[in-house]
Amino acid sequence: MTLSEIVKSLSCEVFTGNDQLHVKVEFGCASDLMSDVLAFSQAGALLLTGLVNNQTVQTAYIAEIKAVIFVRGKKPGREVISLAQEKKIPLLGTQYSMYEACGLLYKKGLVPTMACVPCKV
Repeated sequence: MTLSEIVKSLSCEVFTGNDQLHVKVEFGCASDLMSDVLAFSQAGALLLTGLVNNQTVQTAYIAEIKAVIFVRGKKPGREVISLAQEKKIPLLGTQYSMYEACGLLYKKGLVPTMACVPCKV
């Protein structure tokens, strides 16, 4: 699934990365804990989060996340957008909750990373 397909599926606003919407994403994760993103995400994943700050962009860069989607209508400030442009990380935003956005992307075929797979008891 490409970022442009994700933009369409979630009615996303594109804050940065208009030139990268052709990029393919196969799996994703969702977290507001950046320590979990660093510990459990896979390089190349899509990150859905409600945290709109520089630490999110820095974490995405370190974890080699392909793009970040801010959920619940959250919008990044100029400083966050500037950092994302510098790091070449597309930033998107959706009005959907994290739960709804993950469900919609899962239905479209996006595979969860290990951080998103429920524990088997």
